[in-house]
Amino acid sequence: MTVIPWPLRPVVKPEVAPAQPCARAASQSADDVAHMAAALIQSRQTILPKRLGEPGPTAAQLAQILGAAAHAPDHGQLLPWRFVLVTEAARKPLADVFAQALQERDAAATPEQMEQAREKAYRSPVLMLAVVDALRGDAEIDLAERTVSAGCAVQNMLLMATALGYGSSLTSGKALKASGLRALFALAASEQALCFISIGTVKSRKSVRARPAAQAYVSTLDAGQGVVPGF
Repeated sequence: MTVIPWPLRPVVKPEVAPAQPCARAASQSADDVAHMAAALIQSRQTILPKRLGEPGPTAAQLAQILGAAAHAPDHGQLLPWRFVLVTEAARKPLADVFAQALQERDAAATPEQMEQAREKAYRSPVLMLAVVDALRGDAEIDLAERTVSAGCAVQNMLLMATALGYGSSLTSGKALKASGLRALFALAASEQALCFISIGTVKSRKSVRARPAAQAYVSTLDAGQGVVPGF
């Protein structure tokens, strides 16, 4: 190999250095990230808790999932939401609350129905409650904004769980408003229980449902025509 002595090395002036390859690389990188994001979003599917089993996320993976929530939009940096993990030891008290809530709603509930209500507390390796606070921080920031922020935090966690290879789902129900549940989770008067989040290994799944096209839920405000369908 011939080595060019320093005085004879060709010098490329910065102003004439080609920039296009760098621009193409940046564009390609952005495209790759976009494709990865699209694949992740489109692969997320609701897997009912009864279809989720062991193994659940490791401690490190669970930390990743919970950490994803911190990247949700949060007007005023209120942190208006929180998540409460339900340990194995706490499944029985939660089962009791589910059964009690059913009995309060329906005094004629059968033993089988009561057992079905209790059994819901034992599904999926990871179970947590999402809670939103209507008053934390700046009271001028409306509950709707806080709830949207909580929803974004939840979606971030669902996507991270999907990226790690786990199934997940959200469940709600009338038991979320039961006094027993509020007491068990030590909810303040200003707090609302939004939903339960379940995460685990997918044991079975239904076929992927068809998703609506953007034209079905997007319209455009036009200065001349008002609101028109599509974009």
